[in-house]
Amino acid sequence: MAANSQICSIWLGSETGILKGVSLTKKQAFNFCEMSCMSRDQEVCVMAWGDPHESEVLVGSVNGTVKTFSTDKGIFTATRECGDPSQGRFTGLAVTDSSVITCVESGLLKVWKEGSTETAEVNVGNGICRMQQNQSKRHCVATGGKENPLKVWDLERPDKPIFTAKNVAHDWLDMRVPVWVRDIGFIPDSDKIVTCTGHHQVRVYDPSTPQRRPVLEARFGEYPLTALSVPANQGTVVVGNTHGELAILDLRKGLVCGCLKGLAGAVRGLQCHPSLPLVASCGLDRFLRVHSLKDHSLQHKVWMHKKSCFFLYSPCASSFLFSLQISAYGDVEEVKAEEEEDEVWDTMETVKEKAKKRAAQKDEAPVTGVDGKKEKKTSKKKKK
Repeated sequence: MAANSQICSIWLGSETGILKGVSLTKKQAFNFCEMSCMSRDQEVCVMAWGDPHESEVLVGSVNGTVKTFSTDKGIFTATRECGDPSQGRFTGLAVTDSSVITCVESGLLKVWKEGSTETAEVNVGNGICRMQQNQSKRHCVATGGKENPLKVWDLERPDKPIFTAKNVAHDWLDMRVPVWVRDIGFIPDSDKIVTCTGHHQVRVYDPSTPQRRPVLEARFGEYPLTALSVPANQGTVVVGNTHGELAILDLRKGLVCGCLKGLAGAVRGLQCHPSLPLVASCGLDRFLRVHSLKDHSLQHKVWMHKKSCFFLYSPCASSFLFSLQISAYGDVEEVKAEEEEDEVWDTMETVKEKAKKRAAQKDEAPVTGVDGKKEKKTSKKKKK
């Protein structure tokens, strides 16, 4: 299994704690876990690369542990207690050159320094839904949640946030607009940040300007947005909502460029390829789908057996065309293409049955007599 782990280009985490690797070159998928230890407590909340060389994958679980998986050895090499389940699930996981950053729903952000038991704690506010790291400035992270606006933190000076977003103006009824940040993304090669909300809004902020309100706001659909991902090319963002709708939005005009079809459940995870115009999504329908951002076509989909909530791409991946299915017991099974499945159904013989006439039946119904006793009444249907 160690050799197989070195060629996996997509890593997924499931609701039962299974770490799955998909090989794009070998067109195979593998489970990397101890099947006897699977439980809901091991559900994968967040994942992150452990180093720039992608030799380690960090997996954060519901029970507050962060496990280190070696892609070279194909096994879990370390486990660290990084949270208390009573404080909520992990909402973010990041790595710097010398530390690991974790954040939970209660708003407790911790910086775990390598080789030291001491941690630096930052209270970023309650109701955190997402903590995201700025890849160009790895010591900077952004947080946001329910009634907790977007904040940008410099972990080298964590006393107060370096940017705090201001809520938008009141609506046309002069009522306050609720705050609910669901996901955050940093736009590459710029200081701008894009967020999606639980009220189907997409907002762009520019911390480099004095303006704290969004410089752009767009809306998509009528349902809460759950995830977003910024493609390699600037100017667009991919968002998904609770009804399985995916859309590409133009961040310069605030318009919908196109929709990606095929999903049948709430979107739980979105990830654009680092260099190719491809985006993968996973959700409650238990399928991993890969769409093209150019022609919006569905490139492939894989049945994952378990609900996937988070996954990573290897930047070295050059293709997403894989056709293998992961079984519930960790075996690798071949998945037939959809066209082959359609042929099987088309070649099956159609069974036709003639409707039979019902024979006359005698119905007996209880009838209450004059004296209060139940009697049986027999009724015969008249023959035509």
